[in-house]
Amino acid sequence: MKYYIVIPSYNEEKFIALTIQSLVEQTVLPSKIVVVNDNSTDRTAEIVKGFSEKHSWITLVNKTSDSIHLPGSKVIQAFQKGLETLDDEYDFIVKADADLIFPSNYFETIINHFKSDERIGMVGGFAYIEKNGDWILENLTDKDHIRGAFKAYRKECFQQIGGLKPAMGWDTVDELLCKFCNWKVVTDETLKVKHLKPTGANYNKAARYKQGEAFYCLGYGFFITFIASLKLAFRKGKPLLSIDYIKGFLKAKLAKKPLLVTDEQAKFIRKYRLQKMKEKLF
Repeated sequence: MKYYIVIPSYNEEKFIALTIQSLVEQTVLPSKIVVVNDNSTDRTAEIVKGFSEKHSWITLVNKTSDSIHLPGSKVIQAFQKGLETLDDEYDFIVKADADLIFPSNYFETIINHFKSDERIGMVGGFAYIEKNGDWILENLTDKDHIRGAFKAYRKECFQQIGGLKPAMGWDTVDELLCKFCNWKVVTDETLKVKHLKPTGANYNKAARYKQGEAFYCLGYGFFITFIASLKLAFRKGKPLLSIDYIKGFLKAKLAKKPLLVTDEQAKFIRKYRLQKMKEKLF
């Protein structure tokens, strides 16, 4: 299977060489890698150029945008910029972060999953972070969820869900729409990706309410948002964050922010989320 990778990047000189090197060493190589340098002020572009001079299938795209790093919108706008430079002659497309080290068999295993069932729409592994010299699971999400740092989409699925939404919550709504369209989402615990930078490390204070806004825009409703806010805040080890999440939800509701999904999709999402909660409780 033929696959392309798009890597949005912003001031990633510390890690991006490690990420690209791990991709160059894959047992099944990507056909194309596009790194989108989004207004970096460090050596990110220079490092990527070094790789592109050695590998013709690696290209650099420069993008100028607001330097403020808000979760969701900035990264997906950069991803879209990279996607625009590619043809659609791929079997699956990958959105990857610039602070990862992939195991060498990562994409060979992803391909095997896609080949095993034509209804598999998305596949991914798990993120591990270094703590006290050991690599441990970055346990921020359920194990049936693929982290936004490394998402692989079958082309037909990617097109059917309408690509990625430039807003926080994009890496949840994509999977929910995938299920809405009767595609399967597969996670593989054997695929351990080293995540070199903590999630949200670059988020500024303006982003604190964005998670709650995302819950609103996903069509969750207050009850599901309340439960999801508590769960996420406790997983991050910061219970009081749940208050900001709920405030963000209420602010979005009062402002009547547009949803990322249709009314029909929102109804499906609420039903799906409630069913998942019941399964965990009972």
